[in-house]
Amino acid sequence: MLLYASRLICFILLFCIVPITLALSPETSSFGLLNQLGTFIGNSDFGYLIRMATLHEQVKGWHEGERAVHILLKVPTSNRENPTNVGLSWSHGGRVSASPLVAIGTLDEQGRPWTTIWGGERNFARQISHDRLVMASLVDKLHDPVVKALGLDRLADGELGQTSGTKAISALSIDLESRDRVKLGGKVVAGALVARPDDEAVSQVQLGFQVEESLGNCPKYLNKKVIRAHLPSPELVSSSLPLPEEAVSLIAKADLFFLSSTNGQTMDTNHRGGPPGFMRVISNTDPSMRAGDGGVVLIYPEYSGNRLYQTLGNLHTNPLIGIAIPDFDTSDVLYLTGTTELLVGDTAAAYLPHTKLAVKITVHSAFFVKDSLPFRGTPGEFSPYNPPLRKLTSEAPAPPSASKPTAIATLIKKTSLSPTISRFTFSLSFSNPEEKRLWNPGQHITLDFSGELDNGWVHMNNSDPQSLNDDYVRTFTISSPPSSSSNSEKGVNFEITARKHGPVTGFLWGFNISPRAASLEIPVLGFGGEENFRLVHSDEGRKKVFVAGGVGITPFLGQVEEIAGAGDHKVELIWSLRADDLPFAREVLERNGGFKQVKVRLFVTGGRGDFGEVDMEKIRGLEGVAVETRRLTKKDVMGDWFDKERKKYFLCAGVGMMKVLRGWLEGEEVVSESFEY
Repeated sequence: MLLYASRLICFILLFCIVPITLALSPETSSFGLLNQLGTFIGNSDFGYLIRMATLHEQVKGWHEGERAVHILLKVPTSNRENPTNVGLSWSHGGRVSASPLVAIGTLDEQGRPWTTIWGGERNFARQISHDRLVMASLVDKLHDPVVKALGLDRLADGELGQTSGTKAISALSIDLESRDRVKLGGKVVAGALVARPDDEAVSQVQLGFQVEESLGNCPKYLNKKVIRAHLPSPELVSSSLPLPEEAVSLIAKADLFFLSSTNGQTMDTNHRGGPPGFMRVISNTDPSMRAGDGGVVLIYPEYSGNRLYQTLGNLHTNPLIGIAIPDFDTSDVLYLTGTTELLVGDTAAAYLPHTKLAVKITVHSAFFVKDSLPFRGTPGEFSPYNPPLRKLTSEAPAPPSASKPTAIATLIKKTSLSPTISRFTFSLSFSNPEEKRLWNPGQHITLDFSGELDNGWVHMNNSDPQSLNDDYVRTFTISSPPSSSSNSEKGVNFEITARKHGPVTGFLWGFNISPRAASLEIPVLGFGGEENFRLVHSDEGRKKVFVAGGVGITPFLGQVEEIAGAGDHKVELIWSLRADDLPFAREVLERNGGFKQVKVRLFVTGGRGDFGEVDMEKIRGLEGVAVETRRLTKKDVMGDWFDKERKKYFLCAGVGMMKVLRGWLEGEEVVSESFEY
C-alpha cells in the first residue's frame, strides 16, 4: 500500500527521486530538474542519507530453491559463487539507460506475480545515484497489471506515492538491437501517474527503484528488433479464460516473452526467446470444465543457459509466475498469471520431443489488450542460437525416449550415391532376442548419436551455436524393406539413405570403417511412422500417387518391394530432383527391380555435365521410366481437368516443395511424411 507523501520537497531530499517533478506539470520532463538537485546532492547531510539508504545485505550464495534445482539437474553451480552483483554499478546503470525497454515484475495483493513492459526509447530509465534508478514511461493505466499491483492507479493525478520500502520489484532492461540485457531486483521507493491531456486511457508512470541486486546476461535466444516509441490506444479484448483467438495467434507467432517469479523474499524478471511459436498451447478450454490437461495450459522449453537457474529456483520454491507476451507489430499484449510445473527428462520430452527441460504453465488469469504497449518493433536477424521449433507430441509424431534404447546399430558399409547423398548400412542387434522386432516398410528409425557428438555443456559457442541445445537424436527413414535384410540369430541389416546436412550426417560421412578401427555403435531408440503412409492395402479402390522431392524418395524405397509383390498396378511415382542427384536416381532405379511394376515419372532440373548425360541416357533406357528435364507442374501431379480417376496422394519433400504441393492438392486426399521433429 502506498503511503502518500505530504510534502514534495521532503520526498526529493530524502529519496532523490526525480520522476515526481512531473507531478508539478504534465509537460515537465521527468529529468528536467536533475541539475537543480545537484545542489542538494552535494550537501553532506543529504549525502549521508543517500549512503544510508543504499546499505543492504551482501548477496551471498544461493537460496534453497536454486540449490534444489542445481541438484535436480545435476549441475555444479552451487559450488561456485553467485555472480549476482550487489546494488547497481554505474556500468550496469549505463546499460540500463541505453536500453529502450524494461520489463517490470511485482506481486499483486493476492501474491500473484505480474509482468509488464515499459519504455519505447532510450534513456527513459536512468540511474540518478548509487543504486537508485528512475523511470518515466507511457502506460495503459486501465489494464497494466503492474500499475495496478503497485497501487498507482489509486493515486490522484500527479499525486506521489511513497512506499514503506518493502514492496519487492524486479526488472529486465533489454536492448534488442545489441542483444544486451541487465537483470535488476530491489524495492519500490515511490511512484506516480501523470495524466495526458484529453486521454483517459494512457498516462505517464514515474517510478523510483532502489536496486539491491543486478546481473548482466548473455545475448542468447534474442532475435534482433529496432524499437520505436508509440502512442497506444488500449482496447481490452478479453479478461477471462479461455484465451481469445487473437491471444492464441499471438502465442503462435511470439519469439519473445517476459516472465517474473519470486522465492518469497526477492523477485526475478527475465526473458525467454527462440523461434516464433516456441511456446505451445497444450489446452485452451474453460477452466471450470478442466480435466487432466484441460483449462488453459501452456508450455515452453528451457534452452541451455548460464546454469544459474534463478527463475527455475524461484519456481521450485514458489510455482507462481507472471508473463507478458508482446506483439511488436501491433503493440498488443497478453498478460498471464498462473502456476508452473518443472518438467525434466522424459517428462519434458513427453510433451515436447527432443526437450530435456520445460516449464508447463496452468493459467489462472489473463488479459489480452490491443494496442496497449508504448512501443513497436521492426524485426531483424534471428538469434543463431535458436534451436529448431519443437511442436507438441499431439501436433507431430514423437520419437522414442532417449533413455530407453532397444537395440544397437553398428555401421558396416557406406556407399556414395551422389556428391551429397550416401547410403549407410547398419547391422542391428538386440541384447534380448525376445525383444527383437523389425520395422514395417516405409517406417523410420530413431538413433541416438549423443555418445559420439555431445561434448557436454558450454555457455556460449559462437562457432557452432546450434550445438548448445542439440540432443543429437536423429530420425531416418529406413530405405530397405525388412524382407531384404540378412537375418541371423544376432540381428538384421538395414539401410538409411541420407543427404549430407548437419553434424550427424557429417559425422557419418567422415567416419572411417576399418577392421583395425573401433566400430561405430549407435543406440537405437525405436521404430516409428504412420501406418497410413503405407501404400499397400491403402484404399485399394484409388490410384496411389507418391510425390517425392530429392531424398524424399526414401519412404518409397522401403515399400517398392512390397508394392511389386502385391501386384498393385495402381501406383505412380512422381520424383523431382536436381541433375546433381542423377547418379543417385540411376542407382536406385537399377537396383530395385520392383520399380518395373510402378509407373515412374522423373523431373530433373539444373545443369548436368558429361557424366550426368550418361546417367540420363541410362535412366531413359529403363523400362517404365519417363524423364522430363523441367520443373514439376500442377498438371503433372493432378492430371488433366477431365481426368476423373480417384486418387490418393503421398507426399515426402522439403518444406518449400511441400507447401506448393499442398496448395495444388487442396481438397484432395493427401498423406505426408514430416521430419520436422
